Amino acid sequence: MLLDIHQLREEYSGEPLTPDSVDKNPFSQFAAWFAEATKVEADTPNAMTLATATPDGMPNARIVLLKEVNESGFVFFTNYGSRKSREMTDNPRVALIFFWSELHRQVKVEGTVSKISREESVAYFQSRPRGSQIGAWASPQSQVIESREILENAYDKFEKQFAGAAPIPCPDNWGGFVVKPSLIEFWQGRNNRLHDRLQYRLTPDGLWKIEVVAP
Repeated sequence: MLLDIHQLREEYSGEPLTPDSVDKNPFSQFAAWFAEATKVEADTPNAMTLATATPDGMPNARIVLLKEVNESGFVFFTNYGSRKSREMTDNPRVALIFFWSELHRQVKVEGTVSKISREESVAYFQSRPRGSQIGAWASPQSQVIESREILENAYDKFEKQFAGAAPIPCPDNWGGFVVKPSLIEFWQGRNNRLHDRLQYRLTPDGLWKIEVVAP
């Protein structure tokens, strides 16, 4: 046995999560929880797991960074030529997971993803640090490369190319996606593994229905 972690346990003691204690709008509820997470989480409260699927149905997941939440959904940015982008193009059904360990909280989002407007992508790109902008030009994301030297050489090339450029243009193959949710579930850790789970499910008439789910 490489690891024996049967005794690795943590007790959860969060506040009750009930239909009467949450906002009727799931985006407002998420914003409230996110604000609390930013106060107590040591690292990257906007980190989220993005789950996609390969063409043959194999799940594929990775961490990306949430950059905006609005009434349309959850926004993040990436290389449009990356593996995740290709998978989202083939199958726009995705899921997101946020986990805030200090608060014993998790949020799950299920929905469909689409690209945001080019104007929005360019505006965000121009707000990024200059090094990140050059890195977006340099990296052929998800492609197999011979060594890190390939990346470093590409970075040096674009750093020289854009020397003095203000602003650096946004690459055509880089931009944002928005996940429009059909279900958002809030999970609060409680005693004895009797956790609280509330899900907001989007009904056919466009309204959010709050449902209690067994842990």
